[in-house]
Amino acid sequence: MNEHEGADAGVGRAADSIRVVIADDERLVRLGLRVVIDSEPGLTVVGEAADGAEVVPLVRELRPDVVLMDVRMPGIDGIRATEQLVNGMAAPPRILVVTTFEHDDHVYDALRAGAAGFLLKRARAEEMVQAVRLVARGDSLLFPAAVRELALRHGADRRREAERADRAGRGPIRRLTEREGQVLRLMATGLSNGEIARQLVVSPETVKTHVGSVLAKLGARDRTQAVIAAYESGFVLPG
Repeated sequence: MNEHEGADAGVGRAADSIRVVIADDERLVRLGLRVVIDSEPGLTVVGEAADGAEVVPLVRELRPDVVLMDVRMPGIDGIRATEQLVNGMAAPPRILVVTTFEHDDHVYDALRAGAAGFLLKRARAEEMVQAVRLVARGDSLLFPAAVRELALRHGADRRREAERADRAGRGPIRRLTEREGQVLRLMATGLSNGEIARQLVVSPETVKTHVGSVLAKLGARDRTQAVIAAYESGFVLPG
């Protein structure tokens, strides 16, 4: 089911809002997320989809800023839908995976596919709103401890490959400057650009430049992808 109810009105009501599409096969979950999002100033739900096959064309039509993507859906699941959106659009939306369990293997696959972060279905309303704003801004990593655990648990083979590449001088981590390495380690703790700037005693603009350079050198789409690469390569270790 492809639902647009309220979409036109929402766009007209708040053209400058963060535009959100919800994809979940459970109608009650979609309703709950819509109520939370639409009740918050500056956020607007512009469409809903019940599975991954519906959300891909819907997103291409509506061009939202953020997609709340259930990771487990019939037909095309959230992982494949994320891959199609990230790889098939010149300017894909930020994708926030919605899940019941933070240590679900599917969450890790979705993050590697290009999702910017994940949101627990049991999260409080204010946490949901903050998560949407954070991924829309692209400034912060959600649940850094859980992302670390997932990367360390599932990235053993990739870490061995990265270590071999690093020993051969071909690892992308080797291309980082000392300062960029510091920034990446702080990114992995979930710090925002402003928090990193205060810790390193530099300007937020300088941190933004370093973050951009880190992403470029690692071939990462966003902070989450960069942090996963840092853990999988062994550049950032637990603790």
